[in-house]
Amino acid sequence: MFYSPLEQFQILPFISFGIILLDFSITNAMITTGIGLGFFLFSFYCLSVYGLTCYPTRWQLLMENLYLMTAGLVWDSVGTHGQKYFPFLFMIFSFILISNVSGLVPYSFTVTSHLIQTMLLALTVFIGVIIICASTHGFHMLSLFLPGGTSLVLAFLLVPIEIVSYIFKPLSLAVRLFANMMAGHTLLKVIAGFSWAMMGSGGLLLVAHVVPLLVLVILFGLELAVALIQAYVFTILSCIYINDALVLH
Repeated sequence: MFYSPLEQFQILPFISFGIILLDFSITNAMITTGIGLGFFLFSFYCLSVYGLTCYPTRWQLLMENLYLMTAGLVWDSVGTHGQKYFPFLFMIFSFILISNVSGLVPYSFTVTSHLIQTMLLALTVFIGVIIICASTHGFHMLSLFLPGGTSLVLAFLLVPIEIVSYIFKPLSLAVRLFANMMAGHTLLKVIAGFSWAMMGSGGLLLVAHVVPLLVLVILFGLELAVALIQAYVFTILSCIYINDALVLH
């Protein structure tokens, strides 16, 4: 039993070992990440082995809807030029969604509630965007930091601002996902602990503990929606950054 709402976010090592300053410990975060990736790959492996049927199952419909949702995002945000980046964006969307939803399972671990994990995802997208922009436009990519028609006087003011805002893009992308997942899971734990304390008090509080339980059910449904929305937002912002890299907008 957790005595603090924040204990659910602790990274605990199962097997600790390292070499000099390098830590190769197997933690609950690593195991959860591996399970999420394995579940994603296993799902599509089963679909590829058993094939797609004319009368799809619920599982197949779910995977197809996720596929079509991501494809629609890429098409609407990037267009035809961004179709080759669809596999990467679909992988990002699926991994974040699986990590968010699996974190709602009791006694599991929410990988996306840690800033280091979301920052790694955001930096992966950001570095990819820089590579796309540099390979497409070369040194002309520097025009991102100097809007067209800007006078020389304003350039000294706008260029530093544009550079700082560009650098903070991955930070805002990471913090948005991290903060939403951590806040939602903390609230669920606080209300669950409150209900447990009321139930243990006996008397009228034992009867009244049903109220926070009902609120907990409603919040759990909202957290499921937040899990999907945050994966959607992360993916659509990644699409927008890729589109900006392609058209230098």
